[in-house]
Amino acid sequence: MEIVIVANADAAGTVVADIVDHAVRSGATTLGLATGSSPQSVYRELARRHRDEGLTFAGLQAFLLDEYIGLPEGHPESYAQVIRRDLVDHLDLDADRVLGPDGAAADPFATAIAYDEVIVANGPVDVQILGIGANGHIGFNEPTSSLKSRTWVTTLSEQTRRDNARFFESPEDVPRHAITQGLGTICDARYLVLIATGEHKATAIAAAVEGPLAAVCPASVLQMHPHATVVVDSAAASRLRLTDFYKTVADHKLQT
Repeated sequence: MEIVIVANADAAGTVVADIVDHAVRSGATTLGLATGSSPQSVYRELARRHRDEGLTFAGLQAFLLDEYIGLPEGHPESYAQVIRRDLVDHLDLDADRVLGPDGAAADPFATAIAYDEVIVANGPVDVQILGIGANGHIGFNEPTSSLKSRTWVTTLSEQTRRDNARFFESPEDVPRHAITQGLGTICDARYLVLIATGEHKATAIAAAVEGPLAAVCPASVLQMHPHATVVVDSAAASRLRLTDFYKTVADHKLQT
């Protein structure tokens, strides 16, 4: 696992955008997209590069990590709509090639299985962008989720619902369930890139990076992945014990 520590959220977004940019220009065909506050700096930078530098996403396939269950189609806080506003509408990425689970489907369990099959059939994902919840979740894989889980229907923790309430008119409007790529599905991607910013993510980052591999911190599954990068600002890195080592590695990284 590579740990990159930078000064602030914008710098973190630039580092992750560099990774995506390099992958796309090197022939990547499939991207995994996360929603939430953490990746927004990444998406702003990718949109700028498309606008100002000609970075093209034409022909790429993209998969969303997760989707709320029970929101009506077109709801502004459904992740299908959020990713359109935050990223897709600013790129030449074909919206029809940005797929996510259907949270409004009559049978979410069958939908989860079908979505996983689509990812497998069109994968592996070349670069999967990830955020992390304050309790260590990635996607909507809450603490104690199976480290080998496939795309599934999950119940959101009360902490996650509180954290997401700012996007809804009232806390009661936050759905209790979601369809999420499982940790096993996520780890099928060739390259995992997790971004976290702010002191409120520091405990989760310390557990994911330096704690034991354990289902109680789902993001710790990145420790088992052969190609994972964690990009954090100084606030999110504030509880890491090996900060000096990570900076030394970054300063003396050999280029392939």
